Amino acid sequence: MAGRINDEDVKAVRDAVPIDAVVSEYLQLRNAGGGNLKGLCPFHDEKSPSFQVSPSKGLFHCFGCQEGGDTITFVMKVDHLSFSEAVERLAGQAGITLRYEEGGYNPSHQRGERIRLVEAHKIAADWYMEQLATSPEADTGRQFLAERGFDQAAAAHFSVGYSPQGWDHLTRFLRGKGFTDKELLLSGLSQEGRRGPIDRFRGRLMWPIRDIGGDVVGFGARKLYEADNGPKYLNTPDTAIYKKSQVLYGIDLAKKDIAKVSRAVVVEGYTDVMACHLAGVTTAIATCGTAFGGDHIKILRRLLMDNGSARVIFTFDGDAAGQKAALRAFEDDQKFAAETYIAIAPDGMDPCELRLAKGDEAVADLAEPRTPLFEFALRQIVVRYDLDTPAGRAAALDEAAPIVARIKNSGAQHEVAVQLAGMLGILDTQFVVKRVAQLARWSRDRGGRGPAPSGRGPQQPSYDGAHRPAVSGPALTLRNPVYATERELLKLALQRPELVSPAFDAYGIDEFTAPPYAAVRQAIMDAGGAEYGVQDSQDYLVRVREAAPDDAVRAMVTELAVEAIMRKTVDENYAGDQLVTVRRRAVDRRIQEIQGTLIRLGSGGDPAHLAAVQNEVWVLQQYGQALREQGAAAL
Repeated sequence: MAGRINDEDVKAVRDAVPIDAVVSEYLQLRNAGGGNLKGLCPFHDEKSPSFQVSPSKGLFHCFGCQEGGDTITFVMKVDHLSFSEAVERLAGQAGITLRYEEGGYNPSHQRGERIRLVEAHKIAADWYMEQLATSPEADTGRQFLAERGFDQAAAAHFSVGYSPQGWDHLTRFLRGKGFTDKELLLSGLSQEGRRGPIDRFRGRLMWPIRDIGGDVVGFGARKLYEADNGPKYLNTPDTAIYKKSQVLYGIDLAKKDIAKVSRAVVVEGYTDVMACHLAGVTTAIATCGTAFGGDHIKILRRLLMDNGSARVIFTFDGDAAGQKAALRAFEDDQKFAAETYIAIAPDGMDPCELRLAKGDEAVADLAEPRTPLFEFALRQIVVRYDLDTPAGRAAALDEAAPIVARIKNSGAQHEVAVQLAGMLGILDTQFVVKRVAQLARWSRDRGGRGPAPSGRGPQQPSYDGAHRPAVSGPALTLRNPVYATERELLKLALQRPELVSPAFDAYGIDEFTAPPYAAVRQAIMDAGGAEYGVQDSQDYLVRVREAAPDDAVRAMVTELAVEAIMRKTVDENYAGDQLVTVRRRAVDRRIQEIQGTLIRLGSGGDPAHLAAVQNEVWVLQQYGQALREQGAAAL
């Protein structure tokens, strides 16, 4: 096994790769105030952004699902990597050579599985590209591209390649690069033959499929020869790094422009993506041999940030299959906050054919919003019924009204309901409008899920005043001023330790009444205290998180380190107020405890003991008075 990565190198990787740059590869981030950034969480579905990134602290935290950590943790979670694999990937991006405690430099055969599979795909993609550019056999592939308007520069831009017709050209090449037969089979680049692994793709044009982070994780292969008995398009099978329902072809090229202009254009094939990008529609992406579904929506939503003005345009063929695909896409329409549209090219041409026939301008024009997807869906429903009969009109209304009720904008919903009445030939327009409004209200009352199966649904988790799931211990409602102040002081100790040190380090664990907050206080103490945070703020947070006894406390540390401080101007006066308030309440609680002891002792107790207890009460009362009058100066 590979040795443990040197701690100094891990720290160098954390410091070298900004967390906002890494997270931005997966989702759009916007200003959240206080130096933080926010976006839609990649780890759970949410309507509004609760995922926050703090570039200055190198941490992220989701206030919805409680996932959090540093840059390494994010890469581990989002790409399902081990700790060492995530460090290795980030080190590669930063150009840092890692040292290992046992065995020196890490040899390639010891790398993590995902890293190895991605590396194999990168080498394969480069090799396929070289074959297309230089091999005489690849002339068929070059001709195929040229006939569709793609020159060598276009092929290179999209990294298009060619797989030779022989049985094991790539397999032998990758073996020569140190990959084992097991790795080649796991990658999907090779498959079992009669005498061992052979190439999966032979005699085909090759499109590398990259994930949103830019890594090649699979291939789409187009048949070129009549003698090939395989399907027209052959894709990489599902592997440890490739799930066809979770990737979008072209997303690595399109993601920045999708986020910038809040628009995505969904096309059907690899050449359609190429045609759109070359025509200036740089937000085009395509699915990889599967219908557009929920996992694809998750990818786009993170880039579009659920902006109400965002647009998703589907460009399906005008044939029956294209119409069916459009209706399938509409079934998931409500998962978007973006408005969805459909655009069908004249004569049923796809974008690639349209570019050849009418040029780049026609493709750019096609990508402009035309028909709302719900309107297209309505038309497909209406044409199936005989609207000349009352029964036909009623049946069409029964199927169409729920679709109109799903339209997000209430004003548009009313207008479309009026249009639907006209489409159906129903003269009583208000009847249709009321029917749609009733369905919409019924759906809203049940969260869009339809009727509840019983009077009571499943119990929901308790939430605090900031809509966070409650952590173990009493409910941390921020309407409780005690919890609110303790939370604020801990945020200051983690985010601005210079404002509360050294006074904070003298605070006892019992001065924090909520068990989760007391656990965070203990972790800060175990990490060297707030005073250490003044010396090395970046490493300080790492040490506090490592000192946490479990994942729940670790998540709380991250949350407090990222959450905005509840004051626009954060200075020594504000920090002093929090220090004094927490200490004064602790003093008051101690006085109450001692007074309870005095009552229990009564007059029959030991006089010396009674005097000592009364003296402690007096000292505490004097201290409390000083805190009220002098503030932080009395600490």
